[in-house]
Amino acid sequence: MSKVLTILSNKNISEPGFLVLTLVRIRTILILTRTNLELIMNFLPTLRELVRTYQGFVDYSAPHFKEMGLTHSQFDVIATLGNQPPMTCKELGEKTLITKGTLTGILERLEAKGLIKKYSNTEDARSYKTGLTKEGQKVFDKSFTEHLKYLEKAFGKLSKKELETTTAALKLLRKAFETI
Repeated sequence: MSKVLTILSNKNISEPGFLVLTLVRIRTILILTRTNLELIMNFLPTLRELVRTYQGFVDYSAPHFKEMGLTHSQFDVIATLGNQPPMTCKELGEKTLITKGTLTGILERLEAKGLIKKYSNTEDARSYKTGLTKEGQKVFDKSFTEHLKYLEKAFGKLSKKELETTTAALKLLRKAFETI
């Protein structure tokens, strides 16, 4: 509407065709605004459900992680390192989607618990690799299996077809963001 007021204030209303031109511009602005508003209103329910689903997942998982003496992020690191060779911080960050700054603190706490160990990186002396200790591998073996069973209680409420449909929709949504 401010564009319309700017147009009106910059023109002499007595010019021939001005009123028609102004009405066409107002109609165009309203159509564009309505189209954008309709688009926004179309994706907001999806965005809301996506956020609520993630929050529900975190709320559902958090008590189980706490029972195991871990946070969500600590479990993510242990699950990523489980049955794998040691990884650099960069590799671990890419696989867990945890930022480097956050990952550093998580690794320090897991190292203090004796669950991970730093190893020299023979490929690059400027960095180190992180791997599970024997105790860390035991925690992985126990917690990973337990957590999968715990999650199965929730995911088991959906049919195979519903899970496939949800996975396909989430992949489609992720690809939409990747192409921007």
